[in-house]
Amino acid sequence: MVTTTSRRPRTSTPSSGTHLLGWLGNDAQAASVLATAQQHIKMRAAVSATLPAPMRGAFDVVKIENNILTLTVSSAAFAAKFRQLAPRVTSTLTGLGWNLTEIKLRVQGGLRIPEAAHPKKEARALDAQDLRAFEELGAQLRPGPLADAVMKLLSHHRAAPAGVRPASIPDETPEVPLPGKSN
Repeated sequence: MVTTTSRRPRTSTPSSGTHLLGWLGNDAQAASVLATAQQHIKMRAAVSATLPAPMRGAFDVVKIENNILTLTVSSAAFAAKFRQLAPRVTSTLTGLGWNLTEIKLRVQGGLRIPEAAHPKKEARALDAQDLRAFEELGAQLRPGPLADAVMKLLSHHRAAPAGVRPASIPDETPEVPLPGKSN
């Protein structure tokens, strides 16, 4: 006796372009979790857009419930600064369509704190004209801390390290006519 089994035809294959998270839509509970996660991601992006750049990575969305947004923040200092900005953030989010009346904060250590961006240091040596001006200034000053600082500056810049370019190059700095003299 020969039995045949019929196989169900495959409706989608991995190469058919289906989304990896598409399977979450089949289960009501999983679809709810996915919708909540997407809502939190959108809220986090909206709040980040309203904050100054150094503060953008130091918080996470905990929940959005009863028109109250609850955030977890990285430090008490961040929470204090955020409380100053909260009215502006709330009004901006309301303007974007989020129905919020309040923002609550929870301080939770261990969150990632973004590192502050440090500008690249640009060191430039003083040229001969600049040094002459400081020498004249130093000669006019009475002895004291300011005169000492000018002399220290002169001694430091007279021996400029190799590879440091002058503070002003003749082509960069136009000649400024002295007051009272006409060209």
